[in-house]
Amino acid sequence: MSALFNFQSLLLVILLMICTCTYVRAVAPRIIDRNKEGFLGLFWMSARIGERLSPYVALACVAMAITLLVQ
Repeated sequence: MSALFNFQSLLLVILLMICTCTYVRAVAPRIIDRNKEGFLGLFWMSARIGERLSPYVALACVAMAITLLVQ
């Protein structure tokens, strides 16, 4: 089933995108920072969310991991 039709899979994809963009911005900030507008601006916004809300994103990742292990 597609991640668009399954809510848990959609949340997982969003969490992975936030974590990946935050990591890429920490390692190579020029890749993310040059695209602040348009469709590629979603990656910049995801990196900002990951930087500013990192404790909450980490808790969400742990909660998602637990729910996937329990299933």
